[in-house]
Amino acid sequence: MAKEAQKLVANNKKAFHDYFVEEKYEAGLVLHGTEVKSLRMGKCSIKEAFVSIDHGEAWVNGMHISPYEKGNIFNKDPLRTRKLLLHKGEIEKLAGRVAERGYTLMPLQVYFKNGRAKMEIGLCRGKKLYDKRQDIAKKDLRREMERDFKVKNL
Repeated sequence: MAKEAQKLVANNKKAFHDYFVEEKYEAGLVLHGTEVKSLRMGKCSIKEAFVSIDHGEAWVNGMHISPYEKGNIFNKDPLRTRKLLLHKGEIEKLAGRVAERGYTLMPLQVYFKNGRAKMEIGLCRGKKLYDKRQDIAKKDLRREMERDFKVKNL
């Protein structure tokens, strides 16, 4: 089988800082022509974006795709809601989990896979302040250990 080519367009680091990501799903994006061209140029932001499920369909809200410079009248609203392509069973499962208290769907990254725009969404549970402090302490400890290891090996 051929190696799958992936080109990362946008990454949501804030989601990993503010949430525990329990499951990840890959979803296709329904886009118009000028939006795809703008995505290929890397003009996308998913920092404030979230995923909602309405009437058995998944939608991404708050995702900003900058208008394509040469798009003229074909450009769409940069903040419009865009449909996500998932299997019906996956959508039903996610809707059930989101109905539970404390769970939400967050976009984690947008990328091109074999020429198609994809979004990785995560089923997330919010972190408390003390959880964030624990994560920061772990990162600092790991950084110090790597620094010590590097000094010893020189």
